This record gives sequence, structure tokens and C-alpha cells, in this order.
Amino acid sequence: MTAIEQYLIDTYRASQHGEPMPPPPGRDDVAVVRAARSYQQFQAVLDGGEARHPWRAALRRMLTRPRPC
Repeated sequence: MTAIEQYLIDTYRASQHGEPMPPPPGRDDVAVVRAARSYQQFQAVLDGGEARHPWRAALRRMLTRPRPC
């Protein structure tokens, strides 16, 4: 069963029982990623490092990663 199908079943049940609707799947995904990134930067500062920008780190990984031949 996919997440969408489960969401539709949960929405139907909630409407039948008069309960609040569940959040749609994927609604908070971006917020979770941002919170994880902020926490990682915070931990870096506590460990004595610098809070680097995530785009620079991702670009550096892409440029320095060895490519398979």
C-alpha cells in the first residue's frame, strides 16, 4: 500500500469518526531536513568547528568525489 492510499484511508476514517484530518504525506519533509541541517551546524560549532554552508559542502563533495570509469 502506498503512502497516498494509506492517507486516503486515514482521511476517510477521520471523517467518519469526526476526528481531525491527518497531515498529507510529505508535508513536513522540508522542515525536517532544515532542522537536521541546523542541528548539524550547531553541533559543529559546539565541537569547535565552523558552521559551513550546506551548499558549499555538497558542491565540494560532488567535485572531489572520484568518478567510476
